Amino acid sequence: MPMLTLSWAWVPITLGAALAQTLRNAAQRHLTGDLGPLGATLVRFLYGLPFAAAWLTVLWLLAGGAALPPVNPPFLMWTVVASLSQIAATALLLRTMQERNFALGVAYSKTEVVQVALFGLILLDDRVSFVTIAAIVVAMLGVILLSLPPGSRSLAAVARGWASRSAALGIASGAAFGIAAVGYRGAALSLATPNVPLAAAISLVWAQVLQTLLLGLYLLWRQRRVVIAVLRAWRVSLLAGAMGAAASACWFTAMALRPVAQVRTLGLIELYFTYVISKRVFRERLGGAELLGFVLLALGLFGIVALR
Repeated sequence: MPMLTLSWAWVPITLGAALAQTLRNAAQRHLTGDLGPLGATLVRFLYGLPFAAAWLTVLWLLAGGAALPPVNPPFLMWTVVASLSQIAATALLLRTMQERNFALGVAYSKTEVVQVALFGLILLDDRVSFVTIAAIVVAMLGVILLSLPPGSRSLAAVARGWASRSAALGIASGAAFGIAAVGYRGAALSLATPNVPLAAAISLVWAQVLQTLLLGLYLLWRQRRVVIAVLRAWRVSLLAGAMGAAASACWFTAMALRPVAQVRTLGLIELYFTYVISKRVFRERLGGAELLGFVLLALGLFGIVALR
C-alpha cells in the first residue's frame, strides 16, 4: 500500500486529537450513567455526524469544489471493518470506566498502541524492530502496575489484576481501537487523491453515517427508550459529538500522514489530559503504583516511535 507524503504537521494534529478525545471521553462518561454504554456510544456518532459533514464541506470548498474522489471496494471494506470495530471499542471503553475509574479505563484501552503494531504488520505490512519489542515490554510493565488492586503489590495481585473483568474489557477495547485505527488508515490511503485532509474527512463521514445507522437501528429495535433518552440529553451530547468529530478528524488526518503506531503513540499524551480530568472533575485518586504505571506505559510506548 503506497505511503502518503509525511509531514511534521501530524504532530500538532495528533496533539489536538488527544485533547479532543479526552474531552469527548469525559462527556461520554457523564452520559453513561443515564444512557448506558451503548447509548453513550450512539451519542458519539449521531451528534458527531453533523460536525463531520460540516468539516468535509469546508475542505471540499477549500479544494475548489471539484468532484470528490470515487469510493472503491477497498475503501468500503476498510470503512466497514473500522466502523464496526470502533463501535465495539467505544462501548467496551465506557463499560471499563464504569467498573474502575475514568483514568484507568482509558489507560487499559491504551494497550491499543501495543496491539496496533501487530495489526499493522498483519494488515498493512508494517515491520516491527527488536528495539520496538523492548519498548513494548516496558509499556506492558506499566499496564501491569495499572492493573494492581489498590494497596497490593504481590505477584498474586498482578495475576488477579490481569484476570479481572476490568482488564479484559479494557484490553479488548484497545484491540478493537487498534483494528479501527488500521482500518481508517487503509480507507484514507485507498482513495485516489493527494489531498490528505479531504481523504480523511471522506472516510470520517462514511464511517459516522454507517455507525449511526447500525447502532441507531439496533437500539430502536432492542432499546427504544435509550434512543429517546439520547435525544433528550442533547446539550451534553452536542459537546460529546463535537469533540468526537474533532478528535476523529484529527486522528484520521494524522494516520493518513503517518503510520498508525507512531500516531497512536504520540497520542498517549491523552493519558496526562485524562489524569487531570480524572482528578479535577471526577475527584478520583490514583495510587503510587498506578502513577508509576502511567510513566512506564508512556515511556514504553513513546519508545515505539523514538527508538525504532
